[in-house]
Amino acid sequence: MSRLLTVPNWSFGRDRRLLQTFQDTILCDGHRLHFCDSDIDHNRTVSAFSGPPERVLKTLLTLCEEAFDVVDLNRHIGVHPRVGALDVCPFVVLENELSLSATDLQEMVDRFAEEIATTYDLPVFLYEKSERGRHEADLPSLRKGGFGGLFDQELNPDYGPVRAHPRLGVTVMGVRDFLIAMNVDFKHDDGSFAERTARKIRGLRREGDERFLGVRALGLYLASRELSQVSLNLTLPDLTPVDPIVELIIEEAGKAGVQFAETELIGVIRQRDMDTATHLTVNKSQIVDAVEEEAEVSDP
Repeated sequence: MSRLLTVPNWSFGRDRRLLQTFQDTILCDGHRLHFCDSDIDHNRTVSAFSGPPERVLKTLLTLCEEAFDVVDLNRHIGVHPRVGALDVCPFVVLENELSLSATDLQEMVDRFAEEIATTYDLPVFLYEKSERGRHEADLPSLRKGGFGGLFDQELNPDYGPVRAHPRLGVTVMGVRDFLIAMNVDFKHDDGSFAERTARKIRGLRREGDERFLGVRALGLYLASRELSQVSLNLTLPDLTPVDPIVELIIEEAGKAGVQFAETELIGVIRQRDMDTATHLTVNKSQIVDAVEEEAEVSDP
């Protein structure tokens, strides 16, 4: 059976009813639910599920209907940067599990983008492999300004109006390569250590340090948990394994007298990444290419 993975990130994190609705909807539609969880401080929900491509898109439309009735970014407060209610919606081809051609998949993404743009009067930008040479420069600046910065500019989306939706902002979506999203948390009541460490990682990446190729890092403070957090995206996981990155961050914490708390895998991981991700706590359901019988049983 052809199977497509999607990992949409939503700008709500404090509505347990809506989170439960998401989980129920994904499962009832017959998908493999790899991850669906919210964070109060980020005020964000990350969902990850896979299934037949057309059914995946149909489920996404249902989730949009549920979320867009509730989310209002004018009242949204959270540490994670965001520009939209459906902030980013990547589609990831699972190796040997998708029979569609790249062209056919992109046509499906285009139809979906156009449908939500038309239905909700919502600007939609294509990114990564779906990007058509229009947004290399303006997407980073769009994100940097956040939701509040959208209203000072006329936009140039691939679909939808040239003005941001007053409640829902904009959505960024497209086909991208596999990445690993993870957090390294510390028992520290000040975000300065996390910010300093994330800045160091970004600097090492810019200098070409091979340990940090394609690594994106943010330093955050999570007030509700009294933790500081280095939030990471490993966009080239075949070149940059997890363990050396975690070990360096923990080493930096030791030098600063900051106590390590835990690691978190946000979303999914591949089986081949597991041997070099021993510092991550991983539920079996998060391993996207595990056999289905194992994937349905997750550790608590």
